[in-house]
Amino acid sequence: MVGSLWRYSHFLLAVVSALFLIIASVTGAILALEPIAEASRPYAVTNLGDVGLFETVTVLKDTYSEVLELEVTAENFVKASVFTEDGNSETIYIDPRTGDKLGGVPSHSPFFSFITNLHRSLFLKSIGRGFVGIVSLLLCFITVTGVFLLAQRQGGFKKWFAKVQETGFAQRYHVIFSRWFVVPIIIIAATGVYLSAEKFSLLPDGSIEHNWSAMPSETGTKLLVSEFPLFQNLTLNEVRKLTFPFSEDSEDYFQIALNDRELLVHQYTAEVVSEVPYPFVQLASRWSMQLHTGQGNVLWSFILLLASLSLLFFMFSGFAMSLKRRRKTKTIASEWHKDEAEYILLIGSETGSTYAFVRAYYNVLKNEGKKIYISTLNEYSTYDNATHLIVFTATYGDGGAPSNARKFEALFDTIQPKTNLQFSVLGFGSLLYQHYCRYAIKVDALLHSHSSFKPVSPLVKINDQSQIAFTYWVNTWNENTGMNLKVKLLHQKTKTKKEQSFRVMERTSLNTDNTAILRLRPKKKSKFQSGDLINIIPQEDTSPRQYSIAKIDGDILLSVKWHPKGICSTYLCALNVGDTILASIEKNVKFHFPKQASSVWLIANGTGIAPYLGMLNENHTTPMQLTWGGRTEASFDYYREVLESTLLRKQITPYQLVFSQAKEKKYVQDVLLKQQTEVARTLKEGGVFMLCGSMAMQHSVLDTLEEIAVTQLQQSLSDFENNGQILIDCY
Repeated sequence: MVGSLWRYSHFLLAVVSALFLIIASVTGAILALEPIAEASRPYAVTNLGDVGLFETVTVLKDTYSEVLELEVTAENFVKASVFTEDGNSETIYIDPRTGDKLGGVPSHSPFFSFITNLHRSLFLKSIGRGFVGIVSLLLCFITVTGVFLLAQRQGGFKKWFAKVQETGFAQRYHVIFSRWFVVPIIIIAATGVYLSAEKFSLLPDGSIEHNWSAMPSETGTKLLVSEFPLFQNLTLNEVRKLTFPFSEDSEDYFQIALNDRELLVHQYTAEVVSEVPYPFVQLASRWSMQLHTGQGNVLWSFILLLASLSLLFFMFSGFAMSLKRRRKTKTIASEWHKDEAEYILLIGSETGSTYAFVRAYYNVLKNEGKKIYISTLNEYSTYDNATHLIVFTATYGDGGAPSNARKFEALFDTIQPKTNLQFSVLGFGSLLYQHYCRYAIKVDALLHSHSSFKPVSPLVKINDQSQIAFTYWVNTWNENTGMNLKVKLLHQKTKTKKEQSFRVMERTSLNTDNTAILRLRPKKKSKFQSGDLINIIPQEDTSPRQYSIAKIDGDILLSVKWHPKGICSTYLCALNVGDTILASIEKNVKFHFPKQASSVWLIANGTGIAPYLGMLNENHTTPMQLTWGGRTEASFDYYREVLESTLLRKQITPYQLVFSQAKEKKYVQDVLLKQQTEVARTLKEGGVFMLCGSMAMQHSVLDTLEEIAVTQLQQSLSDFENNGQILIDCY
């Protein structure tokens, strides 16, 4: 509930203030260039702390007939208002050591004046200043709600700079830029509010007053300025402005504005006759102006420029995400009433990505002649004729429910099903989050706890919208229900890779597991590495099949399991040495051998060993070990020959084999659990675990690693995933 409040507040505030924010951002970005341009003038004095005030005042009096004012600007320029010997009045930049004129002070640029007025008041004077102040306040609220939304998305404030999971351009960079520019944007907004409040006299009076009635009036021998103790003790970096006495009258004083106070100094006796500290309101006003405009600080001006531009990007990406969410969450019209339907599909989704999977599944069930009803988890109810309940739910933020699922737990406790239902739960999430698929786990547990619900299959967790994982669930569901659904995600668009020719150099016969090894050689020079993917389109077919590959001596090695009805596997296993096929290589950077790791533990089952054959053969100095699972000892024969030659040449820990059809049935997760002390040490020391093989193996191994991480190290597995210590390529 709180998460939805933050999100809707964030969006609503952005919509209300969008036009004004666009104007403010564009003009703010332009105005950020002004301090940068000003600082580029060749008038800056680098060591103002080495120049005494008396020194500069003395040379000015010697050089000019009269000096009215001396000012040190934010850019460290020394500016003076003087009368020359010719009687001309000038405001100039000077060399504080010699009094020489460095250049005239130009009038304010008409262009920047125009932009400043537009930025401050939209040319609407006081009314415009009011609008700008209100928009600045709204920007504060937008930023605060954004901070909490980002914290939820990242899994808490402690993971503020954790790896960003989103892959879409708008979402990904909305998060990345938010993390870096949230502080400058808050400063821009807060100082804008403060300056507007000051303009409308909404702040306490920040002016200062000297007690003129207590001023001494005596005169005496007039001291030289160089003899003033105060002037001798002050350096120019401590002075903002010095106003000279207008006349020889003893009641005219030197007026000195320092950084934190203002002084009046008797022009005859050099006595400090009044000293008044600036109130906090005035200091805050000065700081706000400097922070809001970037005056005197090129680096901060550049940050303000980027922050202003980032606001434009946030508006674009925010609205793009909202439109995308609306398209994705477009209601799927059910043709049947909830009490007519056999199949109930319940959805929990924050961004709408889950809807694509629901639509695909719904269309296939509909083509099978099934009666289906679709709704959100918030609309959970009773269903008179339902036999199956399928839940598709994501997890939002730090393990919470999506906004359209937050009422489900309360409803579940109050609603008694009218019929017994078979159920299945799919959890959508990312391993980058500490509480991966936590809400789906909670829903699955609730359904298990009720006697009216019977599980069709175990909970399946789908990482990063994986189509492969979804297909695995569909196949499992088919096996347990006796159906034969073929679900394709129609919304997915794949880029066509450039095909090239490969010559078949070797193709083994099928082993006891109907598995063959193929060795392919590209006819043209091609860049790839072990862990990349090869896309092969069988003859008279249009859909590419992907295989994980090994690179050995410039050739591609892949392992193929033949399926009697498999179009691609039948095609590949019928190839002969010398044949040529067309295929394309796809980079799989998420599954390349890690360049920096204390050790690497390779885990595979079945044909998933293929990329490891290349990694083990390559010239890696990183300690490695391999754990492989198959059906029988004979299942490993084809791989043994490649591995044995590698072991002879390199110092590699002997591999571990487990067999599911042996007398003592074992799986790779059993090896890990038995060696949990070594597994924990590997994780703690920065070792990387690579998983390649079936989805069933992936789920079992991840559950085992999670158990070991929690019990042995008191940490979640996601902590190590965030460090890049868990690499997965399963199918």
